[in-house]
Amino acid sequence: MTITTISSATKEVKIGFDQPFVIIGERINPTGRKILAEEMKVGDYSRVEADALAQVAAGAQMLDVNAGIPLADEPRILAEAITLVQSITDAPLSIDSSIIEALEAGLSVYQGKALVNSVTGEDEVLERVLPLVAKYGASVVAISNDETGISEDPNERFAVAKKIVERAADYGIHYSDVIVDPLVMPIGAINTAGLQVMHVVRRLREELKVNTTCGASNVSFGLPNRNGINSAFLTMAMGAGMTSAITSPLHAEVMAAVRGGDVMMGHDPDCSNWIKAYREPVAEGEGRARGGRRRRG
Repeated sequence: MTITTISSATKEVKIGFDQPFVIIGERINPTGRKILAEEMKVGDYSRVEADALAQVAAGAQMLDVNAGIPLADEPRILAEAITLVQSITDAPLSIDSSIIEALEAGLSVYQGKALVNSVTGEDEVLERVLPLVAKYGASVVAISNDETGISEDPNERFAVAKKIVERAADYGIHYSDVIVDPLVMPIGAINTAGLQVMHVVRRLREELKVNTTCGASNVSFGLPNRNGINSAFLTMAMGAGMTSAITSPLHAEVMAAVRGGDVMMGHDPDCSNWIKAYREPVAEGEGRARGGRRRRG
């Protein structure tokens, strides 16, 4: 079975078909967060630090770090944010940028084996990003769109993913280091969005044998009770073969859905992770010590 290993200086995370589902915390991203963007622009990373610690405490095994701020020095900000996050947590990181200079700045300071988020199917993008991924020995997220945009035909998305995997091999990047994002569209706008993703994920697993990820919260955009939709989507995606997702671990419903999915998929032996997360603490004086004897039938 395909295993993608991402690491920090001291910790490895394995993404794979027979592994527990991996949550990549999405919160360190200034897009749509004006206060965070202004703070990062001037070198104030206090909110980045708080977001990193909160997401790991909530159950994220990895963290995505994005510094996409208009008119800002993205390479500097991304490198500083990565250095800070690695100083306070051992969670491996996904380095998230569409700017090649920012990706290189982030990779140059990263300790461990990073996940580069991301590369698309455009020839120009492939020629710029894949050599960088190979140079630093990283893994990469392959997004299933190209010059023609995002197709609603799942077979077209599969074809783009296949192209990226094959092109990555030309640069010496093994398919186990390519994690495909089949692209999750808002189901409120496209009624078959969920079915499209499930179809692509199954083919990616069975034919290309690659791991998968997605921006899970996209599926619920514009709908009420978004966490309910996100939770349903994630458990179904897990059943189809998805192995990781970039989402927020701060929503209890989502984490319960993922942990429950791991139990049902046989990826939580003896339900130990579930029990650890949800077992009610025994009050002082209760339990086996109470009365000192076991009741007989």
